[in-house]
Amino acid sequence: MGPRANRPKRRSFSAEYKAQILAEYEAADRGVRGSILRREGLYSSHIIEWRRAAQAGAAAGLAPATRDRRERERDREVAQLRARAEKAEAELAKHKAALDLMGKAHALLETLSESADLAGPVAKVDERRSKR
Repeated sequence: MGPRANRPKRRSFSAEYKAQILAEYEAADRGVRGSILRREGLYSSHIIEWRRAAQAGAAAGLAPATRDRRERERDREVAQLRARAEKAEAELAKHKAALDLMGKAHALLETLSESADLAGPVAKVDERRSKR
């Protein structure tokens, strides 16, 4: 066993336990409050923190704040995938705009080509004269 084997584990308290102890502590006289803390093995800082969470209306704040590693990894992966999707959507928008521009340029060139074909021999004769 390693050096951490005898290390104490962090305690976690359920939301129900916190609410029960907080209610009992608030209802008790000042002299009895210390005995409640000693009986439960708590510190006054626990009560202060739990009271703030309850006053903030955060019932979820009374629940243990532990999140397991798999949840954090999943959240990180989801964030990475969202970033990749946003980047891909931006690239797709740029490509669509470029294709739209190319289509318009092609249509313009076709129109110019058709108008040059209609001018036909006259344009060629004028061109020969200008070369001389």
